[in-house]
Amino acid sequence: MTMTGEEHAAGLTGPWWWSRWRSAVLDGGLALVSAAECAAEGVPFARDAGVPVSVGVVFGLIAGSVLLVRRRWPIAVVLVAIAVTPAEMGFLMGVVGLYTLAACELPRRIIVALSGMSLVATAVVTFVRVRQDMARGDLTLGDWFVPFAAVTTALGLTAPPVLLGLYVGARRRLMESLRERADSLERELQLLAERAEERAEWARNEERTRIAREMHDVVAHRVSLMVVHAAALQAVARKDPEKAVRNAALVGDMGRQALTELREMLGVLRAGEEAGRRAASVPLAAVGEAAAAAASRAAGEEVAVEGPCLSELEELVGQSAAAGMVVELSVQGEVRGYAAEVEQTAYRVVQEALTNVHKHAAGAKTRVRLAHRAAEIAMQVENEPPPEPRSASAAGLPSGGNGLVGMRERVVGLGGVFVSGPTDAGGFRVSAVIPAA
Repeated sequence: MTMTGEEHAAGLTGPWWWSRWRSAVLDGGLALVSAAECAAEGVPFARDAGVPVSVGVVFGLIAGSVLLVRRRWPIAVVLVAIAVTPAEMGFLMGVVGLYTLAACELPRRIIVALSGMSLVATAVVTFVRVRQDMARGDLTLGDWFVPFAAVTTALGLTAPPVLLGLYVGARRRLMESLRERADSLERELQLLAERAEERAEWARNEERTRIAREMHDVVAHRVSLMVVHAAALQAVARKDPEKAVRNAALVGDMGRQALTELREMLGVLRAGEEAGRRAASVPLAAVGEAAAAAASRAAGEEVAVEGPCLSELEELVGQSAAAGMVVELSVQGEVRGYAAEVEQTAYRVVQEALTNVHKHAAGAKTRVRLAHRAAEIAMQVENEPPPEPRSASAAGLPSGGNGLVGMRERVVGLGGVFVSGPTDAGGFRVSAVIPAA
């Protein structure tokens, strides 16, 4: 079971230079065994050297206890083991020291040099001891056995711990590398999750803005015309019954059109809710595919919704004219078809501009210009100053201040240019240019 870098760092709770308590206990136990071994081997060494036995025992205890610092100073442990090799003590210390040295993060030349020194020291001591035993008659083998025993013993005490240490060190470095890569991957996944959440929030905000803009465009124009016609109906109901009947019919038609557009929009929203409920019941095996589809929608793909087009522009202007507005429509260039979103945006810009005239400049003469160009379509709605400045308020038409903002968002979203502002004559002008592609 692997651990991440943070979990690994949290587990470093040992004393002094040990990472864990169990490592300290292990080194302490090895040091005790090594000290006992060196103390026992110090007795014959003291006799051969002609010194008191107690001196040999104390020397062995001190030399063997050096194994306690093998993790902190492995070079010192190996050097001490090499130094006491002529006294024929410290075999455990030499084996463990070489293993620790090879497993540490040290340059290879240091490991090779110290391992070579230990190999030579062991070979020389073994060669001398075996030769002395043969000289005393303890061994009766041929002369070939002396170098064979020296090389075999030296390799047996040096090569296995060094090779094992190199393997353990390489495995430890690999685990550290994997742990670092796991930490990096975890951080990247966290960043991706945060970015996905930000993109989802952005997509939700964009969708809310789009729905609010569509609702404003659908409701504001129709209801504004209905209010204007209702005011006219109230004014002529007794004087001209036939005109009152026509205005009432117009109000009914506009109300039905507004309801139709609202039903279409609510149908799209309900379809989205049904899709969300169906997605909630999808098994986990299909979650990845659904997430990919949601990401593609968040990246800009929208459900195709049938909307108004430029062919309905004349009807739109006629509705405003029927409400009492003096409005002129002029079309320049060759009429042709555009992408659905381009035609919808152009239609909505003219629609919202006419709605603003009804709200803020009722009765003002208005000119609507549409120009079909080679690579773009341009539209302009300009009204003169209203004859009666308070006629708009008399009609009771509120203004939320979002019409111009919505038009600008639509046009800029398609890479176009939108300009609006008052004219020198006291009227107001709305201009927009949208790329045809």
